[in-house]
This record gives sequence, structure tokens and C-alpha cells, in this order.
Amino acid sequence: MFSPASGDGVSKFYRPRNPSATLFYQLASGHLNDLIQAYPARYQKYYGFWRPAIGASLKKYLKCGDLKEGFARVRCPECGEEMFVSFSCKQRGACPSCDQKRALLLGLRLADEILESVPHRQWVFTIPKCLRTYFRLNRKLLGPLCRMAYETVKEALARSIGDDFLVPGMVASIQTFGDLIHWNSHIHALVSEGGFTENGRFVKMPEIDRFLCLGLWQSKVYRLLREQVPASRPVIQTIRTWKHSGFSIDNKVRIEAGDREAIRRLAEYIARCPFSLTRMSTLNEQGQVVYKAIKAEPQAYPIMGNLFQAGPRRTSQVYDPLDFLAEVTQHIPNKGEHQIRYSGWYSKKSRGMRAKKAAAESNGGIVDKPRKCSLAWAALIRLVYEVDPLKCPKCGSTMKVIAFIKKEDVIENMLKKSGLWYDSPVRPPPPVSLAA
Repeated sequence: MFSPASGDGVSKFYRPRNPSATLFYQLASGHLNDLIQAYPARYQKYYGFWRPAIGASLKKYLKCGDLKEGFARVRCPECGEEMFVSFSCKQRGACPSCDQKRALLLGLRLADEILESVPHRQWVFTIPKCLRTYFRLNRKLLGPLCRMAYETVKEALARSIGDDFLVPGMVASIQTFGDLIHWNSHIHALVSEGGFTENGRFVKMPEIDRFLCLGLWQSKVYRLLREQVPASRPVIQTIRTWKHSGFSIDNKVRIEAGDREAIRRLAEYIARCPFSLTRMSTLNEQGQVVYKAIKAEPQAYPIMGNLFQAGPRRTSQVYDPLDFLAEVTQHIPNKGEHQIRYSGWYSKKSRGMRAKKAAAESNGGIVDKPRKCSLAWAALIRLVYEVDPLKCPKCGSTMKVIAFIKKEDVIENMLKKSGLWYDSPVRPPPPVSLAA
């Protein structure tokens, strides 16, 4: 007997997800074509030219979790119970489910393969609102911005210890979104609390002067913009006259050596999806979207062209459907655009050189290929939902994947026989009204 979503909340059996029942799916499926048509006149001036990556990502997202696009056939060898597991889209910045899986894998890879067993800190590098526009209109500046963050840490370490040869390890995430999904280009980084010598000895970093770091960070960002965006020079000159520049660095969060759980949680945070489905709701019959903030966000009012001043704080933002899609999709990265970057002791080159050296000393120069941290679908589900998706909802035995179904005619035939073939997406639950 086939069971598409057996079990109940008490027994904690796996329930296949239904992306088409979410509000974001309804917005993307119902308004994507309208967004493409309206974009040049309505959004291009603010967000820049339409990027093909946006349309491609959303179209693939609309197929994520759809059994019509193919599935894995899972069967219990004891009682014959079956279920179908749909394929994922693997898109970045457009699919909360796939971004969550990617964040989990990052956490495991950092804990098991990348990070040394030394203390680490989370560093957060931010820039003024009036400078973020340049990074929104030219995404190629995001990579150099991340490099400036690493250079800030390295130089601050060298000045504090008095040794230019110490190399810190840094894993950085380029985030472009704020709490209300507005554009906020900044860097979240996991940094070793010290540096490594050439022979691998770890030297702990003393307490660093925050003003020293802030000055380094500010000057490096200024230099980057002056070289790459000459039009930014008048804005930079204006910022230099401000009492508070808008630059900031925070490194209060500390992770003890070997704390794998803390590393996993932090990785999930820095690699999370730009938006959260649980913070979205509809306001009225016109389909306006309310997006809630985790914490109050200051309202920014434009002054002097690109410059801004702070206003009252907001706890939510109301969007028209097209405005919401335009705001969210600006955070979708282009193809080949890396969001996670490894620098210093944790760079790919540095890790490769250490692996070759270790191989030469131990097994005659034969380099073992590094283990790729790739978990099966079932293991990821167990991490996210704390349930075993391969546990049979009928008898409790372990189910097994017996086939991957990809041919269209076979897919249609099997879904019709199982009563899972439909001509339109599953209707979502009624919208939640906040008017009351």
C-alpha cells in the first residue's frame, strides 16, 4: 500500500514537505511573469539590470518538491509500504529548504574537516548604508569586500603580536540581507582566535584594540571603492566629516575549541536563507505581504542623494507582491558567485599544501583525497526534523530506496495509480490576516 505522508504528530514519522502550500511559492508562481515584465520600468533603476540568475532560480524553485519532476521510490522490505520522495532544486537564496540543507553540510564540514581545534570568534563587518548601494549595483565588489575583512583581521593580529608571519584562519559568509530583507551587504566570519606559524604552531591572539580594527576596516573599504567606483569619492569625503561613520565590527561571540555543536549552529546562521517562511503572512485581500523583523530595524530616510539618516524603528514591513519578490530576489547570487570564502590558514591552497606535506612525511608522497562531507537525504532530514524518514510508518522497520524515477511517462503512470497526479498545485491554506 502506498503512503504519501503517513504518521501523526505523536509518533513523529516523516511527513514529506509541500512547498506549493507556502506563501512564497504562491507569490513566485503567481507573479514571476509579472515581475519580469514590470522590472525594467519599475525596479531597474533601484536594483540594477535584471539578472538571468533570478528567473532561472525561481523557475527551478517552483519545481522543488514536485513529484511530477521525478522522485525516489522508497519501500519497506517487511510490510511493503511505499512512499515517494521528490527531488530538490538546490537553489541558493530562493529555496529555504535547500539553503537549510546547505547550511547543515557547511557546519559539519567546518567541524570535521576545516577548522582546527582552537578557539574561534565570530566577526561581523558592516559598512554605512550610503555605501551599500555600490555593492548592490555591482555584485563583483562583494568578493573584494570579503578580502578586505580578512586583511583587517590579519593586520590587526600582526600589530597586536608584533609578528607579520602569523596566519589566522577565516571562513567568511557574504550576506546581503537585513532583518527585513532589505539590502545590507556585510560579512559574517568565523575566525581563529589567534594565528598559525609556518610549522603549524598556534599563537593565541591577545585582546585587540577595537578602534584599531575599525580604522583598518574603514580605510580598506574606502580604498576599494575609490579604486573600483570613482563616483563614490564625494560620498566618502562626506562620511569622513561624520562623528559616527556607520562602520562597525563586532567579535563578542566566542566558540571554545572543539565545540562542534556551536560551530554547527553558527554555520546555520551565517549560511541561512535570506528570508524566513515563518515570518511571512498576508495582510488583506489585495495580497499584500507582511514580513516581520526578529528585532526592530531603524527606518532609513534618503538625504543628499545616496546618503541616509535614521528614523523610527520598524518591527515589520508591508510589501505589495511584486515589491516583495523584487526585494527578495536581489539576494539570489549569480552562477559561480561564491558566498562562502576560505582565507588564510583555512584557504584551499593552504590546506592543500599541508596535506601534501603530511603525505610526503607519512606515506611516501601519496596524497589521500579529502573526504567530502556529503550526507544522504535521510541523514539531513534527521538533523533538521529529528525524525527518521526511513522509518516505516506502518511497521516501524527501516525502509530502503529501491529506484529513482525520472522518465516523464513512468512518473505520470505511477502518480496516477497512486492517486497523486494533479493538474494544478495543491491549494495553500487560507492567508493569515493581521488586521485583527
